[in-house]
Amino acid sequence: MSSVSEENQAAAAALKAKANVAFREKNFLEAATLYGEALEKNDQDATIWCNRAFARMNLEEFGYALDDATKAIELDPKYVKAYYRRALCYLSILKNHQAIADFKKTLALDPQNAVAKKQLEATQKLQRRIDFEKAIETEDEESAVEHVLQTIQQGGCEIDAAYAGPKLPPASEEDAAKGKKFGISAEFIEKMEEWFKSGKNLPRRIAWEIVLGCWDACVQEESLNEVILDEGMTCDVIGDTHGQYYDLLHLISLTGKPSAKHCLLFNGDFVDRGSWSVEVVLTLMAWKWLLPRSVLLNRGNHETRDMNKVYGFEGEVKHKHGEMTYKLFAHVFTALPLATLISPTLPPSPKTLASAVGKGQAPILSPEGRMRYFVTHGGLFSKDNVTLNDIRGIPRIGKQPGTDGLMCELLWTDPQEANGRGPSKRGVGIGFGPDVTRRWCTLNGITGVLRSHEVRQGGYAIEHDGLCTTVFSAPNYVDQSGNKGAFVRIDAHGTQEYTTFDAVPHPPMKPMAYAANMGLFG
Repeated sequence: MSSVSEENQAAAAALKAKANVAFREKNFLEAATLYGEALEKNDQDATIWCNRAFARMNLEEFGYALDDATKAIELDPKYVKAYYRRALCYLSILKNHQAIADFKKTLALDPQNAVAKKQLEATQKLQRRIDFEKAIETEDEESAVEHVLQTIQQGGCEIDAAYAGPKLPPASEEDAAKGKKFGISAEFIEKMEEWFKSGKNLPRRIAWEIVLGCWDACVQEESLNEVILDEGMTCDVIGDTHGQYYDLLHLISLTGKPSAKHCLLFNGDFVDRGSWSVEVVLTLMAWKWLLPRSVLLNRGNHETRDMNKVYGFEGEVKHKHGEMTYKLFAHVFTALPLATLISPTLPPSPKTLASAVGKGQAPILSPEGRMRYFVTHGGLFSKDNVTLNDIRGIPRIGKQPGTDGLMCELLWTDPQEANGRGPSKRGVGIGFGPDVTRRWCTLNGITGVLRSHEVRQGGYAIEHDGLCTTVFSAPNYVDQSGNKGAFVRIDAHGTQEYTTFDAVPHPPMKPMAYAANMGLFG
């Protein structure tokens, strides 16, 4: 162990104090930066490593936080808080067995730690349920859709006659001829919004019809969907909404409702974290059913079974609509496209071209000389030479993303400042640098990558020399981040316009209210 001078110890302590203030003010990025500067002065202080781990946890940089907590434990093998925080990191990246081991170590060092005991019991219960479900799993996810359809056909899920809420209109003649009973309308969606705001749930049958309507639309789309913007059309790219229903309503008041001329592309992570995930996803799926060409839904890393078990959506659906409804959602999520190509049809505007050239970089254009944008939840790949056709050909229906491969990387990766590729700060996926982005865009004729997946304090961030933009649309994320939300509007010339917005008040319900006692930021 190298010695640290008294001067450097004092300097580190001062930086740590500033970092603590930033943390209390919920400026987690500044806190992590200041803790890092303190460690440059004194890397032998376990508390600084542990504090930076906590700041990085709040930034969802669980891979980096895990490394910091491990360093704190190396410096102080009896540091209770470091074991506890490392356990939470493991739990956040779905490594339950490692989390259980660290919770047990926490209790061995501090037997009276009630919070750790409760967390250990919840994690053990979660793992037992996962093991049980794997043991009895005898049919694939598609059976949930088939089971729901059979239940409906057999009259097993009718709407109670006393129900006085919004009602779906009758099916069109074409759909009625196929045996369908209900259709969808803008009037229903408006009434559903008021019903949700009054704190009420839809009948299970109506929820099923909405999810099945979304299924019918999505199974016809490729893994790389495409929206073509003709003259007079626009497309708004919207990032994570994470169960923040009241912020979603505010967002749609800013974008305007979807129409034949105005597309809304929701770029994944509709659910988990926020405690109105059912209301958010049913709203998006209802619009998808009504306007399948104008409402685009990309899959995010939270539209997956493993994440839903930990971060609240599974518990919320089961509480509001029952287990079969959750199984239905889980399978329909696998039908969501993994990416969308936005293809404007008009030449770039002279102003846009002049602006790009003025920055010293002519835009990358499609083979037809048009701007076009690749939109996916996470980002790019661990290898070069992945083509758009490779993405179109990814088999997705009934599939979970796993921990490697193209699907996992589309949903999980993040941009990094350094060139090349690096380990993920999350502990899943990779980091990809500006050179990786430029090579991929050049290969595929892509003007820019738009992705979500990460909080940006200003709502969005333009990175990688303008080739990669992160857009995040859940303001004041989990009621603590203080960030703005944003969306990006693209027109038929390929011009981008950015809009930011603040969070709006919501009823008194904490984030992750249905998350099975998972205190992931304890």
